[in-house]
Amino acid sequence: MPAELSIQQAVDTARVLLDEALRSGGRRLLGIAGAPGAGKSTLTALLARELPAGSCAVVPMDGFHLADVALKQLGRLERKGAPDTFDAAGYVALLQRLRTAMPQDPPVWAPMFERELEQPLAGAIEVPASVPLVITEGNYLLCDDAAWAQVHAMLDARWFVEAPQELRHTWLIARHERFGKPPAAAREWALGPDEDNARLIAETRDRADVLVQLS
Repeated sequence: MPAELSIQQAVDTARVLLDEALRSGGRRLLGIAGAPGAGKSTLTALLARELPAGSCAVVPMDGFHLADVALKQLGRLERKGAPDTFDAAGYVALLQRLRTAMPQDPPVWAPMFERELEQPLAGAIEVPASVPLVITEGNYLLCDDAAWAQVHAMLDARWFVEAPQELRHTWLIARHERFGKPPAAAREWALGPDEDNARLIAETRDRADVLVQLS
């Protein structure tokens, strides 16, 4: 079972991971998983603010969403956000590059997911080789199906974020509305496809090292 940490303990644990990277002269990868709307991005942003400037880079898994044009061709657009609507192998390849980067290497450029467009953007996040800690967050970091199964071993630390279901739904619906969905459509998506994915993600909880509860 994962150890439960408070927000402050999570920050302290991230600092320890950063210190390990600095002492070793290498890099550490921290992965933060959780259901849609659980607060992964919120926790990641908090860690980035609390850690020394320039000491970490944030690389969300969402940059590996397949574009809508590809999802339409595959017949998966109505399930956007499910495990097979991402380029999992591409994400694994990026993590491998991030793990093996040497200080003299050029930066790695990672994709991001632009929520205003609801589309991935290539080469949007610069990760200098000198950055000792990379935080990556996303739904399926702890899944053991297909290419996702390779992610677990590439991470030096594996966290799982949870929030009370009612609060998570509230946050998720509000996010969908903020980025353009009408209220009824936002609620339908949050309680439909997003919730289907949340149930799948919940099954990966015990593969984490650490559990962080947000409220």
